[in-house]
Amino acid sequence: MSRAEILKIIKNGEVDIIIGTHALVQKEATFKNLALAVIDEQHRFGVRQRKSLLEKSGSKKEPHLLSMTATPIPRSLALILFGDLDVSLIKQMPSGRKPIMTKLVPESKRSAAYDFIRKEIQKGRQVFVVCPLIEESDFFGAKAVESEFKKLDKEIFPEIPTAMLHGKMKPAAKEEIMSKFLAGEYKILIATSVIEVGVDVPNASIMMIEGAERFGLAQLHQFRGRVGRGAEQSYCFLFTTDDDANENRRLLAMEKYADGFSLSQIDLKQRGSGEIYGTIQSGFPEFKIATLFDYELMAQAQEAAADLLKEDADLKNHYLLRQEIDAFGESVHLE
Repeated sequence: MSRAEILKIIKNGEVDIIIGTHALVQKEATFKNLALAVIDEQHRFGVRQRKSLLEKSGSKKEPHLLSMTATPIPRSLALILFGDLDVSLIKQMPSGRKPIMTKLVPESKRSAAYDFIRKEIQKGRQVFVVCPLIEESDFFGAKAVESEFKKLDKEIFPEIPTAMLHGKMKPAAKEEIMSKFLAGEYKILIATSVIEVGVDVPNASIMMIEGAERFGLAQLHQFRGRVGRGAEQSYCFLFTTDDDANENRRLLAMEKYADGFSLSQIDLKQRGSGEIYGTIQSGFPEFKIATLFDYELMAQAQEAAADLLKEDADLKNHYLLRQEIDAFGESVHLE
């Protein structure tokens, strides 16, 4: 069935459940009567993209929204504080899985880490290696997939089958490499962030992240989630050449916390929530009275707002307040 035919049956309401990529938020995708929008990996969508999906109901009713992610973005966590989002947490690990041991590895401990990785591979395990760049760059000065592949394949682990994967490769080549890695033909896979989501290799027990300081906490947690999917003990090694104490304190949070919600709270404190009434998803908004971390004051404000709406649901007796809210409503997408 062609893309045009699929879009037509969606528009006419001939199917009840539609599963798709970002293509569903494009202008040409319309729905007859969208009642529920489920956004998986919510952090991979922008504010306008999420808003556009909610505007595709085909009727005057706004659809229900369920956002799912292992790593809530700071803006979403702030919306929970604002009372615009209800939150449900799944804290239990799947049956049979063990917590992933995470360690920040300084350059001085690199050789020891390589020795440990070699021993795990000899036990039959497999390894992911993530780099920030595809090719080396004098401007960025970060680890690159191509150079790291040459180093590990020729110098460090010459006896171990190794492959590389990045976004510039043709789809068929990427699929072949992932298939062989899943089958165990390759023991080490060196990749960019293309393996961040949607990769399930139960036999992979080590995630080695080069230039860890160049990734956000949410992304680091997503990388870590690529291992620990089998019954064996898994490990996540954060390699960094940055000796800055403040930066390493941020990465040490990965050692301390195993769940994305706790990391998102740290992310919120460090990066800010971004614009609640806008599209920027990080940074610290300016409040006239409070800051984002005045939780008690926020709770009082929510309670006062709820009491006011009980007495005057349409705000008929609070004309100026209603006017301000209407003005915000024209441009705001909370969630």
